[in-house]
Amino acid sequence: MKPESSSSARSVNFFTAKLLSENFHSSVRLKGFTIRSGRKTLPFVFKDIMGLEAAVLAGSQPDDIINAVFGHVKDGYKFNQEQALTSKDEHYISDPTLSNQAFCLVYVIDGNTVDFTDDKLIDKLKIIRQRISDQGIPQVVVMTKVDKACPLINKNLRKIYTSKKIKEKVEMCSTKTGVPKSNIFPVKNYHEEIDTEDDVDVLILKALEQIVQIADDRLLDCESY
Repeated sequence: MKPESSSSARSVNFFTAKLLSENFHSSVRLKGFTIRSGRKTLPFVFKDIMGLEAAVLAGSQPDDIINAVFGHVKDGYKFNQEQALTSKDEHYISDPTLSNQAFCLVYVIDGNTVDFTDDKLIDKLKIIRQRISDQGIPQVVVMTKVDKACPLINKNLRKIYTSKKIKEKVEMCSTKTGVPKSNIFPVKNYHEEIDTEDDVDVLILKALEQIVQIADDRLLDCESY
């Protein structure tokens, strides 16, 4: 969707990149997802990127993630662990419009294992962060599985912002990723639940609200140039 001049009509793109453990799987092809409210499609798009892995020839190549955020990659592109997209590929967009570009990069990180993140994975992340930051694109972290990371939170999710353990996890995550603590959002995943839970939804929706606002501010900056 192409951004319009009216604030209510703009479409804001986000990209989500996962830092993967050996038991986690991610999208092989670039795909966009929208959210509906009733019959109305909300004016933002999430695009899922194949996650990062520590090994050199595993997971997404940093250049693929960077090109995707900058709008150079068409939907449907199949990520190649051994070779990043080139300008000669049919899925490469040489002159991306605002509607092709992302206005926020979201890292999805397992809060239960962030302490043990491989240094090689962090090195890949640094490459991406520097290139993205140079262009002024904001980055945030959604830190998942906080209930597994802290017994207190497992019993009472409402104590998430008073948990010393979660505070330590956020600080560790910020140190490893370079993302400010204010841009790290701890959430609980749905696992085996049949029904939704208000406390879980509040954290997820709060994170989404902040991400939308951060991305919208970036889009406003782009439109003012």
